[in-house]
Amino acid sequence: MIAPKAQPSPKPNGAGSKKTGAKLTMMPDAVPSQEKIRTRAYQLYESRGREPGQEEQDWLRAEQEIFNRNR
Repeated sequence: MIAPKAQPSPKPNGAGSKKTGAKLTMMPDAVPSQEKIRTRAYQLYESRGREPGQEEQDWLRAEQEIFNRNR
């Protein structure tokens, strides 16, 4: 029986590649920061006349708006 040739394991795309000099690029705005969401949620709260009781809806709407804006 003939043993199969060992294949070198593939390296991640560009990570640590000396030949291409490629670097892994991070996308800082891919996930909205809590500060951006908090600011937008507060704006929504103010636009509703500062009526309490809808904090969670304001937060979720702010998250969705910011996420859609960053796409």
